[in-house]
Amino acid sequence: MAVDSGGNEKIPQSVTDFIPFARPFIGKEEEDAVLRVLRSGWLTTAAEALAFEDEFAARLNLTAEIPVKAAALNSATSGLHLALEACGVRAGDVVIVPSYTFAATAEAAVYLGADVAFVDCAPNSFLLDPAHFEKIARRLIEGKTAYESGGPTGRPRAVIPVHFGGLCVDMDAVNGIARRFGISVIEDAAHAFPAYTEAGFPAGTLGDAGVFSFYATKTLTTAEGGMLVSRNADIIKRVTLMRCHGIDRNVWNRYTSGKASWYYEVIEAGCKYNLPDILAAIGRVQLGRADDLLDKRKSIAACYDAAFSGDSRFSVPPSAAGDARHLYPLRLNPTLTGRVSRDDCISRLKEMGIGVSVHFIPLHTMPYYKKRYDLKAEDFPQAEDAYKRVISLPVWPGMTRGQVDRVIDSVLRLI
Repeated sequence: MAVDSGGNEKIPQSVTDFIPFARPFIGKEEEDAVLRVLRSGWLTTAAEALAFEDEFAARLNLTAEIPVKAAALNSATSGLHLALEACGVRAGDVVIVPSYTFAATAEAAVYLGADVAFVDCAPNSFLLDPAHFEKIARRLIEGKTAYESGGPTGRPRAVIPVHFGGLCVDMDAVNGIARRFGISVIEDAAHAFPAYTEAGFPAGTLGDAGVFSFYATKTLTTAEGGMLVSRNADIIKRVTLMRCHGIDRNVWNRYTSGKASWYYEVIEAGCKYNLPDILAAIGRVQLGRADDLLDKRKSIAACYDAAFSGDSRFSVPPSAAGDARHLYPLRLNPTLTGRVSRDDCISRLKEMGIGVSVHFIPLHTMPYYKKRYDLKAEDFPQAEDAYKRVISLPVWPGMTRGQVDRVIDSVLRLI
């Protein structure tokens, strides 16, 4: 057996072509859709974006008595910002956010001058802990700091549960707590299309608003982009106004119609958050193949589950029937991490040609928030433990079975 200078087994070069952590699944239909828009003479927000909104909302209105409506945006971050604004979050309020999430979930609150209180994960989970959420909300309502050790103070105005990796948060618990304290609920569904709760309800449709991401790595991509959905007509109206400079009407047709008025009014200081048609056209094609893309992810995740679930060195991620399988965060168990560090595993896997990542570096550890609120690691034991042990494996729809097997073999060979 050949080994390198460090005593590690060498992997034959023929099987070390790099497998990226993520790659968008784009085909001829998406290319044709882009060309159609390019040749139309109109590239920014217009008919394609409006059609994408209608089609996306229709996909979510499978069981709804009050249908959701959708507003296309240039990113999920923009959607979170506008959702919070539409729900009345202002400077001095507190938005409650899981620590185990990406920066966008919290920074959207900071845009509005609000403070952020972080919630730990539930035990053996990557999802928000409803019990910790309730404890923090109660402390804030009582005029105390968010944690016994300190943290922000102020009126809790909103909570943003994150459907991590495409697995749904217990929304019944979150909504029940939020109602008791008068807190708006904005679902961060960036990972969660198409995902469903155990009761069969689409993720993103169970709070006051839901926000989806169409970033290049997501289960449905437009390269960059997002969608906000809500059953509340006032929220949709506000977001639609604020996404394009606070202008009181759609203005795109004033350049294409001889009958359209050139006149408009700015009635709020809005943002530039609209989704261009060239991206919406990609999204419409991806939406049509969403079930196939999901099946491909599920197939890869099933291979990983079969390989690692019976091995005491690993803990496979929790899953459910409605899981979108956006991520596959494999945990290295303590008996293993006592012998080899998570970071060393990542470095070695990359040397073996396997692109991996970490989801996520908890926000309570980030210098901006840690310094601002004097945050303590002991207030977030579950997030701390998950972060130190997790490696996210590739799970993108275009992976071949050979690539999936190589990822599995490389992990087992490494350990």
